[in-house]
Amino acid sequence: MTTQVPSDVMTIRQTCEAYGVTPRTLRFYEAKELLTPIRIGTRRLFTRRDRARLALILRGKRFGFSLEDIRQTLDLYDRDSGNTAQNRRACEIARERLRVMEAQRAELDVAIAELKAELAKAEAKGLASPQAA
Repeated sequence: MTTQVPSDVMTIRQTCEAYGVTPRTLRFYEAKELLTPIRIGTRRLFTRRDRARLALILRGKRFGFSLEDIRQTLDLYDRDSGNTAQNRRACEIARERLRVMEAQRAELDVAIAELKAELAKAEAKGLASPQAA
């Protein structure tokens, strides 16, 4: 019995090069059941579906989404046979992540201002030399 392999698959090496990831990353996502490449012996072949999922995973990670949030979003797409529920859930997750990031930025802005003030005091007392900030 011969396994029919789609013509638009990519090897693990091709996928790594195309998406700037390591084989370890792909195996990790496969172990977490986020990707399901075709397996022929020890070879992994990534379909268009796998590559689309990988692009979404990488985007989600760049935005700071948890793997569980990403999994839920991807699972919605599989169940919904479309992207309405997926888009809705992704927007909910994105809004929450944006709220968290903005709060972190506000905290960081306060910390930066405080640190600059402390450095200015130290420089005024001659305890530190001014540096370009």
